[in-house]
Amino acid sequence: MAQEYKLIFTGSMGAGKTTAIAAISEIAPIKTEVANTDRQAHSKEQTTVAMDYGEVQLENGDRLRLYGTPGQERFRFMWDILQQGALGVIILVDNTQSEPIATMKHYVHSFKKLVSCDRAVVGVGRMDENPHPSLEDFSQALEEEGLDVPVFAVDIRKGDDVLLMLDVLMNRIEVWEMLNQLEAQA
Repeated sequence: MAQEYKLIFTGSMGAGKTTAIAAISEIAPIKTEVANTDRQAHSKEQTTVAMDYGEVQLENGDRLRLYGTPGQERFRFMWDILQQGALGVIILVDNTQSEPIATMKHYVHSFKKLVSCDRAVVGVGRMDENPHPSLEDFSQALEEEGLDVPVFAVDIRKGDDVLLMLDVLMNRIEVWEMLNQLEAQA
């Protein structure tokens, strides 16, 4: 019987959550965007206020339900709601925004339950526009937190880039679950 899994895309406003979901969803994504009234935080025209939603069917018939969180702190309550029952999280960071490593750490801590169980990956966008900090800088910041989280340079407009992160995340989750089963049998 086919299974359904919930995955979260999170990150600050403008990091590309809506675009990433649209790049891979097999259905027309559901968006809850309204006019952006916080132009100091980001100049984009629209912003997500509840969630984005898309779906991907896996080769084995299982379905991934993709949820994008709102990026603004004032909608943080949605982060906790969307995390419930989630299998994993993709944290997106825009490398052109100020203090991208601090932003990544904020989302790592906000989604710590999933991150600490090896159920997370980080995608850094716009590295071509701003190569610093480097991917190694992001990885080092995570290591300093005691975390082993894969970090990717990603163009969220490209489905192949988003699918690569998704594939790595699903493989990490599968390994984590196999290790837990082995521990339970020991």
